[in-house]
Amino acid sequence: MAIKSGGFSRKSSASDKVPDSSLADIAFLLLIFFMVTTVFRTDKERDITWPEAEATEKIDAKTKDILNIWVESNGAIFMNDQPYSMDQVSEVVGPLYRASDQRLVISIRGDRDVPYLTMDQIQKELVSAGVVRVVFATELEQRVTRARR
Repeated sequence: MAIKSGGFSRKSSASDKVPDSSLADIAFLLLIFFMVTTVFRTDKERDITWPEAEATEKIDAKTKDILNIWVESNGAIFMNDQPYSMDQVSEVVGPLYRASDQRLVISIRGDRDVPYLTMDQIQKELVSAGVVRVVFATELEQRVTRARR
């Protein structure tokens, strides 16, 4: 009779499969981690006095399809929280408008005390950039937007 090695036999052998029972849990935890740590960039509110309006209309566009141009009472122009000169408006807005397949809506958010000449110059810059979808934000629109939130 032959002697076996040690007299003990192994009931289970090493598996060559990768354990996948906890992969769904890991994926779910990673998803939660990225959702919690993601920071969404929003436009910084400028300190302006809103012009008044008797009527307003809600813009039915997605937030990503709206470009806010802030005009302060001293004539300073801001887009995406960056200051720009009047000559740069058409250079910046034109490519953005064409890249969005003309879906981009330009929202001019001007102070009540901005001279009409400045607003007219901005409109001329937008026309030279080929923009046709322009709206003006007013105090009534701000009240309606806050009431809906």
